[in-house]
Amino acid sequence: MSNTLLSSPLQGFTDFKFRNAFNKFFGGIDTFYSPYIRLNGKLVIKNSYQKDILPENNTTLEVIPQIITNDADEFLFVSKYVQELGYKELNWNLGCPYPMVTKRGMGSGLISDAQKINSILHKIHNESNIIVSMKMRMGYENAEEILDVLPILDNYPLKNIAIHARIGKQLYKGGTDLNAFQKCLDNSKHKMYYNGDITSVAAFKKLQERFTSIDHWMIGRGLITDPFLPNMIKNNTTEYPKNRFDIFEEFHDQIFEQYDAALSGPTPIKMKMLGFWEYFSQSFSNPQKTYKKIKKASNVKAYAVAVREIIKEAKR
Repeated sequence: MSNTLLSSPLQGFTDFKFRNAFNKFFGGIDTFYSPYIRLNGKLVIKNSYQKDILPENNTTLEVIPQIITNDADEFLFVSKYVQELGYKELNWNLGCPYPMVTKRGMGSGLISDAQKINSILHKIHNESNIIVSMKMRMGYENAEEILDVLPILDNYPLKNIAIHARIGKQLYKGGTDLNAFQKCLDNSKHKMYYNGDITSVAAFKKLQERFTSIDHWMIGRGLITDPFLPNMIKNNTTEYPKNRFDIFEEFHDQIFEQYDAALSGPTPIKMKMLGFWEYFSQSFSNPQKTYKKIKKASNVKAYAVAVREIIKEAKR
């Protein structure tokens, strides 16, 4: 069975600048999901969201836009907008675990409201011809919540349901619940995608052996922590390229230059890259020391020196 690898969207990380650089230097991802579009009650799409999914910013990629909402009118508005850009599918995020989202009854905070999910899907499928796919957790408080929603989802022609095998309350802590994920497979007629803790080729193989019916796999944080991972999975190898850190350095320099040009002032670029290095550092032999070095860099010049030192040491 051939495997399709998908990039799970991560807010603040996997925008078009990152996606294009990732695709150019590493490859291995078949489809990227864009970080979610959120409207906040006004039928206006922020510039940054617009820019992220413009076809001219994604010429070499297959991208599926995503929305986070608990309002059918917002959903319809965004559907129409993405269709005008040429997209045929809109992914609905019922997975985001962050309290500022879930407290407003969105993301994984909406999973417990099966009736609301039903009424939104009913309106979308009656008033739009957009293809709808779902990105979900198994619940917010517990993994049973999704089991009340799956029979409702069976009534709609969804393209697929991608499930992150955790509950919202966990955020990213603790392990995935593979037994609960199996229950989802047993209780839905829809095509399921697996998401959660694909952090190495070995971890992927274990999941593949466990869930033999799954052929679409979503990689989230693992993609940033180890950008070589998707290609290694595709090529069934645990060997890194010999020039691994040269490739990483070129990739890093490209995203740094692009974010530096787009963000105003030294503080935003430092915060942006610090976010990335929380993940990048995990691929170096001493993650803590590596991250500390980046954190200590007080300006852009010091940051550049720290990055060069880290990469030079890694090449030894």
